[in-house]
Amino acid sequence: MKISARNQLKGTVSAVTNGAVNGVVAIDIGGSTVKADITMEAIKDLGLAEGVPAVAVIKASNVMFAVGAERVKGLSARNQLAGKVASVTKGAVNGHVVLELVGGNRIMGSVTNEAIEDLGLAEGAEALAVVKSTDVIVGVE
Repeated sequence: MKISARNQLKGTVSAVTNGAVNGVVAIDIGGSTVKADITMEAIKDLGLAEGVPAVAVIKASNVMFAVGAERVKGLSARNQLAGKVASVTKGAVNGHVVLELVGGNRIMGSVTNEAIEDLGLAEGAEALAVVKSTDVIVGVE
C-alpha cells in the first residue's frame, strides 16, 4: 500500500509503555527514537512489543522545526529529532524542509516560507524536527 505521508521511518520497537486507554510506543530508527501515543487496542492489534520491526508514519504538515541541535526545554512535544538541513524547496507560500537525522534517516516538514526565512533554515544548518507523539502513526509489515 502506498500512502501520502512523506515520512515513513523504519525501525524497531524499543519500548512500550502501557496505559489504561493509550500507550506510548518508542521506535528506534537508528540514532534517534520516535515516540507514538496510540491506543492500547492498536498496540495489541499490531503486536507491538520490544524488538518488533515497525514504521513511524508522520505527515509533513505535522512536523515543526526549531533551530540548533539542543532539545527545546519546556515543550510538551515528545519527539525532538536533531539533524542538519539537507534541502529546502520553497513554493509560492509554503516550502518543504528536509532534515537529515543522526543515523541517516530523513524527515520532511511543510512550513511557511516566512518560517523558513525567520529560522534561517538553509542547507547545512542544524535544526530539530519537532513532532507531537499523538501525530505519529505506527505501521507494521
